[in-house]
Amino acid sequence: MSYTEAQKLYTTYGIDTEEAISKLTDKEVSIHCWQGDDVAGFDNPDGGAGNGLAVTGNYPGRARSFEELKQDFLKAVSLIPGKKRINLHACYAVFTEENPWVDRDGLEYRHFEPWVEFAKENGFGIDFNPTVFSHPMVKDGLSLSSPDETVRRFWIDHCIASRRIAQQIGEQLADKVLNNVWIPDGYKDTPSDRLGPRKRLKDALDEIFAEECPNVIDCVESKFFAVGVESYTVGSNEFYTAYAASHDHVYNLMDAGHYHPSENISDKISAMLLYFDYVPLHVTRGVNWDSDHVVAFDDETKEICREIVRNDAMDRVLVGLDFFDASINRIAAWVIGGRNFQKAMLFALLQPDQELKAMQDTGDFTGRLMLQEEAKTLPFSDVWAEYCRRQGVPTGREWFDTVKEYGQNVLSGRN
Repeated sequence: MSYTEAQKLYTTYGIDTEEAISKLTDKEVSIHCWQGDDVAGFDNPDGGAGNGLAVTGNYPGRARSFEELKQDFLKAVSLIPGKKRINLHACYAVFTEENPWVDRDGLEYRHFEPWVEFAKENGFGIDFNPTVFSHPMVKDGLSLSSPDETVRRFWIDHCIASRRIAQQIGEQLADKVLNNVWIPDGYKDTPSDRLGPRKRLKDALDEIFAEECPNVIDCVESKFFAVGVESYTVGSNEFYTAYAASHDHVYNLMDAGHYHPSENISDKISAMLLYFDYVPLHVTRGVNWDSDHVVAFDDETKEICREIVRNDAMDRVLVGLDFFDASINRIAAWVIGGRNFQKAMLFALLQPDQELKAMQDTGDFTGRLMLQEEAKTLPFSDVWAEYCRRQGVPTGREWFDTVKEYGQNVLSGRN
């Protein structure tokens, strides 16, 4: 079926494909830099994740420098349609002879100026994250909630420095920068004190967020459990939701992989929209625990996007991708995950939501089920192909040939 024919069929369902394409074209998605190098960063001479983070696999061709990571990022996003932002972690500071290495509590904006220039050259926005893991100052699995005042002070200073960096990035780009605090803190076995660590975390966050940063959107990333903290997570969803609700301009970032396997963040979005002007999300694919698999065009990803669309929240739900897989080609992982999120958003924009809502409100549940199922077989792929064509990216699997060629010509030369 041609796009014109698909457009006519969608019209019979009250759906404007041109409007859908236009809305998706304007939706920014923050694409994480850490897929390109297994979250190694540039500030750790030994490289590699740890102290609260694990990455599996050793596929050849990992980016080892700022120049290689930029090159890989550009190759990946050239195959993904839509507007992009760069999601940066503080461990990706660029050190030079003029700006030599400093520890994370001493980072300044100058260490990220190369990223800002890169963003300006390519029309990207930037989001930021303090890196509270993969560092010897994570003691006994604790950082901002540690009973050790020296440990806590180090991480408070790092998070304050990160907010200031995010503020200056926002000033340079005339933009708002999402600054997300995630910590690994918790206990593997049953704790004897649950309140103490949370009290210390609350006090630390109060100090971190005390300085006014008008170009920063502050958020804290909640977590249910993970390997190593199976029994207790300090920054739980309840803790961070309550913290955000009681502190102006702080938001609880929800990650699709951070909940019990029977929970879905798609169900939580509408609740958050009632109380917060922004709802930050990390879209990933958890498998039983926080495993951050590459985003798939699956039911939960589609339902996340449908909640964004049906609640008219395209500008309020701030989406960042967050997966890291070193067992497959890293460029391909970026492209697969990025394209799948774009597909899910377009699929959501092509649903007869108004008619479905009317059926629900009138109690026509039979009609609702009928229409939900019929809409699944509308010619979505034809609209997707048209969207990709207009964005100047491949429409189908031919993008993979580009990735394989890049692997042979570029990645294979890296040791």
